Amino acid sequence: MIIRVSRPVLATGILGLGIGYFAWYTPYAALTKALSSGLLPGMDESVGGLVLLPAAAFGTLIGSVLFLAISGWWRYAGRREVLGRSVPWPGRATLTAGAFMAVVIATTTLNYTFAGVSILFMLLMMRAGVLILSPLVDTARRRRVRAYSWVALALSMLAVVTALSDIDSYRLTLGAVLSLAAYLTGYVGRFQIMSRVAKTGDPAVDRRYLVEEQMSAVVWQIVLCGLLALIGIGPVTAAIREGFTTFLLTSAVLPALAVGLLYQALFVYGTLIYLDPREYTWCVPVNRCASLFSGLVASYGLTWLTGIAAPGSGQLIATGFVVLAVAALCYPVWQPALARQVGLGQQPASRRLLFVCGGNTARSPMAEAFARAELARAKARGWAAGSAGVSAHSPGAPMAEAAVATLHRLGVPVHSHRSRQLTPELCRDSVAVYCMTSEQRQAAMTLAPDAGDRIFCLDPTGDIPEPTGADAVLECAQRIRRHVQARIAEQLSGVLTRPQVQPQGGV
Repeated sequence: MIIRVSRPVLATGILGLGIGYFAWYTPYAALTKALSSGLLPGMDESVGGLVLLPAAAFGTLIGSVLFLAISGWWRYAGRREVLGRSVPWPGRATLTAGAFMAVVIATTTLNYTFAGVSILFMLLMMRAGVLILSPLVDTARRRRVRAYSWVALALSMLAVVTALSDIDSYRLTLGAVLSLAAYLTGYVGRFQIMSRVAKTGDPAVDRRYLVEEQMSAVVWQIVLCGLLALIGIGPVTAAIREGFTTFLLTSAVLPALAVGLLYQALFVYGTLIYLDPREYTWCVPVNRCASLFSGLVASYGLTWLTGIAAPGSGQLIATGFVVLAVAALCYPVWQPALARQVGLGQQPASRRLLFVCGGNTARSPMAEAFARAELARAKARGWAAGSAGVSAHSPGAPMAEAAVATLHRLGVPVHSHRSRQLTPELCRDSVAVYCMTSEQRQAAMTLAPDAGDRIFCLDPTGDIPEPTGADAVLECAQRIRRHVQARIAEQLSGVLTRPQVQPQGGV
């Protein structure tokens, strides 16, 4: 997945997103632990985690505004009329997801402030916990969970058991347990909503989710902290009230704001990783592994700088199990390369040409119809044509009326069609996958990286955008037919089975 925004904020693939997440998470974890332990230069006392939360929430809000302004991604948000003006506004689903994410943000920061536990220990509990939850969420959402994902789950559970068995290296309080439970609950709720409304491979849909969830989460954080502060009953609410009042007048408020700013940066990188259209059991390890290594660096960095206790040996062994879990989840990436090295690379059993667009109701069904007609004319036995969409949100939808009318006008038989979502299996079982745009090509390659060497743009010189209007549909259909004929001629002749030039545009 290549991310490009209107200004050079992000321009990287999934590996780069993982590196970026690591780069922001390391100072975030170290600063949070140092601030809550009173280890920063000039500090006379530590800052309680609950006291820290309001200022960190304000820092996250500032970071969110900066990111949306610099990237220009605020334009992807939904709109609503407020006092006669159209303003960005989250939908109901993303508003709820933002509430879950606010819990995740608050508890993540809080988890690094408990005395008696290292950064690495709390990271292990959070990361292994989400690794364990991932295949369960995938199963609940009826996503296929493969054998290597279950292996990773077993290794993650072993990591948790190993870390907990090293009882001499931590002191786990009731507050820490409750905070971890809230953190994992927040992720379950967030993943359920993200699965339903995003994670499609369609850049516009996924960016809208990121923006609206982010807008909601930063506001939820401040509102929830504010409500607790107003209640003012008990030590918990009293600490949060202090964070809104006297703490804001201390010198520690600046590093507290920095904690929020750093979290906002890693929030963006982490969410982009999760929005990868593959199963969570694949996406989560990229995120978890990056943060786990940042925890190691932050823990030993603080030990070196301040002399606090280093993580116990059990925690290091548990880290090794998590790394093995991540390696297991990387099987789809390294297996094809290994197979090629030993001469076991496999080609699709069928000779199917697959055409891909967005919703699979106009462009790709027309391409399929043209391909069927061309293959029949060439009497190409054993060849077939199909189509799918990277964002077919309503599977089973018929071909668009304008597309049907255009095919009749061009004298091309109209086949029975029902839209369907693009899957890794469809990509792997096709001789070639031809996409209408470079963004859809990137989405397909992200969905099925092991089939990336046979995923192309139908027009090697540029995108074929979705048409609007009868004349535009006809022009689009004629362009699609020309390129379908060219691609089929290449496939049948065997002279050029892979287009040599592909647009380099990304999402």
